[in-house]
Amino acid sequence: MEIPFRSSERASLGVEWELQLVDRETRELSPGATEILEQLLPEGAEEHPKAKHELLQSTIEIITGVCTTVREAKADLAGTLAEVVAAADERGLGLLCAGTHPFTDWQTQEISPKERYQQLVERMQWLARRLQIFGVHVHVGVRAPEKVIPIVNALCQYVPHFLALSSSSPFWVGCDTGLASARTKIFEGMPTAGLPFQLADWDEFEEYMETLISTKSIESVREVWWDIRPHPDFGTVELRICDGLPTLDEIGAVAALAQCLVEQFDTQLDRGYTLPVPEEWVVRENKWRASRYGLDAEIIVDEQYAVRPVREAIAELVEELAPTAKRLDCEAELRDVLRILDAGASYQRQRAVAREHDGELRFVVDSLLAELRDGLPEPDPAGVPDGPVPGPAECAGGHAA
Repeated sequence: MEIPFRSSERASLGVEWELQLVDRETRELSPGATEILEQLLPEGAEEHPKAKHELLQSTIEIITGVCTTVREAKADLAGTLAEVVAAADERGLGLLCAGTHPFTDWQTQEISPKERYQQLVERMQWLARRLQIFGVHVHVGVRAPEKVIPIVNALCQYVPHFLALSSSSPFWVGCDTGLASARTKIFEGMPTAGLPFQLADWDEFEEYMETLISTKSIESVREVWWDIRPHPDFGTVELRICDGLPTLDEIGAVAALAQCLVEQFDTQLDRGYTLPVPEEWVVRENKWRASRYGLDAEIIVDEQYAVRPVREAIAELVEELAPTAKRLDCEAELRDVLRILDAGASYQRQRAVAREHDGELRFVVDSLLAELRDGLPEPDPAGVPDGPVPGPAECAGGHAA
């Protein structure tokens, strides 16, 4: 089976941002996507070019066009966001982003009317119905299919870096899960989600996809939801590992990290280097550590199985990528990675708010609404404590709304 790869301009960038619609009174997830998207529909168009349905009626995904710089991508998202915010506000709805909603029960959610999602639920049943999760996806352009699989494999060693920075789903249906990223574990329940298989080349990728399609496991390549995957139609490597990010500042930071890494690997391939392929069990273990402990994780960093704090590894990576960021004109956005380390990842900030309010998660929703509006908060001089929130938010069968 031949899968054409529509090569992209080198290091071009695209971002997808899944936003939650919440009722401003109850703070619960609330349907409204169909009405909002219909209101925003350009005259004569069948769908909005940059605002889309997702699985749930309480979700709107906004996407960029093909961008050159991270700054351009952020401005593109901000323009569409302003449209959606205005339309949502007319309906008493607010917008926020995090990997999960702190307390809404997934069983209350309406599925989007698009046939694709109806078919997904019919096929996957409970696995799909509980996907009340939200992420950020970053596409980086690659010029040739023979480069894609080596870049995907090499990027796997940075799964814990991206996940620790973006973890934003400590709560699930009113409970503190004890994880930094519950979204990660929920999504892994899907049969074609999770870490990518370490394939040898594009031919092996085509063979794998042909097997899945011919045996009716999937209908198209789009149904393979790896944490890092090739996107043949866009001509990109797509990083899907990140939890939903509450602010444009954080989106810019992870987009800069992704763009710089892909550009660095692309350059190394041009120079005849062989990119590293991390051991699969190490990648899997590091992903678990990041989903559990977030920025407090200690990860395996080399072939001698040395362990070091992921915070140190991230800071070192930012320094290593600085020359590449200068070439790509994303130095400021890459430095925002260090701002996240100082302010705390979203899961830490959410827990700090819950702790301050005795586990009442309505206040977490309010803080996420404010962050979407105001941007990444300044660091707390006292630091950001971690650990599950005591009180109503503990997973003891109760509802902490």
